[in-house]
Amino acid sequence: MKKLIIGALVGGIIIFIWQTLSWAMMNMHHASQEYTPKQDSILSYLSTQFSEDGSYLMPNYPKGESREEMEKQMQKNSGKPWVQIQYHKALNVNMGANIGRGLVVDIIMVALVCWIFMRMPNAGFRTILLSSVLIGIIVFLNSPYTVHIWYPKADIMAHFNDALVSWAACGIWLGWWLKKK
Repeated sequence: MKKLIIGALVGGIIIFIWQTLSWAMMNMHHASQEYTPKQDSILSYLSTQFSEDGSYLMPNYPKGESREEMEKQMQKNSGKPWVQIQYHKALNVNMGANIGRGLVVDIIMVALVCWIFMRMPNAGFRTILLSSVLIGIIVFLNSPYTVHIWYPKADIMAHFNDALVSWAACGIWLGWWLKKK
């Protein structure tokens, strides 16, 4: 149990440090958060169009639309501009709570991985490191890349780097800490 707890704490902190470096210090995800000097007028207009928080894809069709009507809309809008909007009526940034939740999630995530590694018979440094890198690739393919297929993300390579670097660094730690003697 001690191995799992220490492995999870240190591994979670390693992943958390990489996330901090990637998002805050190196600003690798800037491409997905570009600035426009028209932001005030855009936000002002959007606040007149949306009555509540929500996620919107435009153009789109109403729920319950027939298959034929959906196909007509897709044909009509093919090649035209589109947008995804995450609209929130108020910006509420609680950095402390968000940072704390992120760290706790990272520790839990690594604890789950430690549990798996600790049940692998004769797992050595190389096996644990390679398995960690493969977990990073699975994490990337499962969410950022699968979403990117349908809704291209400007920072897709930053997500790929995050998955590889953070899980490789964590794998180095876990390979050393959890290897079977």
